[in-house]
Amino acid sequence: MEYVYAALMLHKLEKEVNEANVTSVVKATGAEVNEAQVKALVASLADVNIEDAIKAAPVAVAAAAPAADAAASGDAPKEKKAEPPSEKQEEAAMEGLSSLFG
Repeated sequence: MEYVYAALMLHKLEKEVNEANVTSVVKATGAEVNEAQVKALVASLADVNIEDAIKAAPVAVAAAAPAADAAASGDAPKEKKAEPPSEKQEEAAMEGLSSLFG
């Protein structure tokens, strides 16, 4: 995963996504570099327009995250309290109950 993040960081900084740059970024994080994974990543990104791929990425997960965070912290919007039943609704409910008990 760190290789993909390195490629995204290089893209954001408008640097070329090549083996040397990806290796440098991964080394800077203190992680061990697997040259085979670096080569595979660079080769797989050769024909990819990263900007288009970012725009096409689903954002539903990102949009749901703030709501989940708010719910966990107690800042979620309060649910509406149920309105008291109207007089007609109460009468209908009582009729239903009376039919049960005769």
